[in-house]
Amino acid sequence: MDNFFIEFRDPLFSIIIFFAIIFMITFFSYWWGRYRSSQDSAYLDKFLQQFRTLPSKDELKKLMSGGEISEKSWLLLASSYNKNGDYEKSIEIYSELLTASHSGNKRDTMYLLGKTYFKAGFLERSKQIFLEILKRNPRTPQALKYLLLVYEYMRDYNSALDVLEPLDELNEDISLDRTYLKAMALLNDNKLSMQEKTDGLLLSYKENHQLSYMVFEYLFRVNPAIAWENFDSSKSELLSDILWRVALKDLNLDIISKNGYLRELYSARNDVNLAQSSAIFELDVLIKLNGKANATLSFEYVCESCKVTFPFVFYRCTSCHAIDTARVELSLSKDYYRDYSEENNSFQ
Repeated sequence: MDNFFIEFRDPLFSIIIFFAIIFMITFFSYWWGRYRSSQDSAYLDKFLQQFRTLPSKDELKKLMSGGEISEKSWLLLASSYNKNGDYEKSIEIYSELLTASHSGNKRDTMYLLGKTYFKAGFLERSKQIFLEILKRNPRTPQALKYLLLVYEYMRDYNSALDVLEPLDELNEDISLDRTYLKAMALLNDNKLSMQEKTDGLLLSYKENHQLSYMVFEYLFRVNPAIAWENFDSSKSELLSDILWRVALKDLNLDIISKNGYLRELYSARNDVNLAQSSAIFELDVLIKLNGKANATLSFEYVCESCKVTFPFVFYRCTSCHAIDTARVELSLSKDYYRDYSEENNSFQ
């Protein structure tokens, strides 16, 4: 017995016991942490699952009628779904809010529902919503503007022009909208000949000098000679992509030789030799290459109003709905058309 107590009091034995206790604590702490982590992960997945699937209409009615969640919270949730592109979920929430008896401001909710239908592409439903708002509240400029957009997307330009009248009475600036809608109606009128469309666009442009890109894009496409005859040199940079694509046989060298930007542009395209350099980097590189490298210009379009960039040209920005705000940006790219032509020639 005395020997046992001697070993128990041995410092080495105490150290062994100490490290054994530390090992056991560390071991159990590690596995307890793993267990808690798995439990927390399972709980989080379960919690998030309720946001991945929208409750059914009956469940929505019960939740809204119960009043446990405020109308403002439902609107924020619907707005979140809308921004993420989940228009169906957003529409269901707005629709149920409109039928709920405690809905405070139905006009605003109807307006949000109409906007969501418009974004989702349900133009007829969106039109009916905005017409209903205007039936009850005629002096609602936001609803009028979206109704105008709906008619435009439906290519019902006459109805869109009719919407401008109440907007004018509300002291909204509609001059550019009227010019734009008349031009769109003209271009989409299948009963008119190309000459009639050309004359109409030129008459409109000479009156107000608006929609330069739309007018000259059409003119250079159908009648380059008329386009050069009425060309506005101050718009050269705005029309860079259109001018870059004009065929060599359709160039007007007299106008080109008198315009500094055009001399640089077509020297960069290697059609003329009228410029040795350019302050614009992309044009300067192409001029220096002198057609020896397989490079060309590519174009992007930036809305000057909202600064959103698009790979294609637009007359009305699809993001902020501003008209005639496209700005062309140049960049260098590989000339795939030249590659294709050289490859075809190599087989002949």
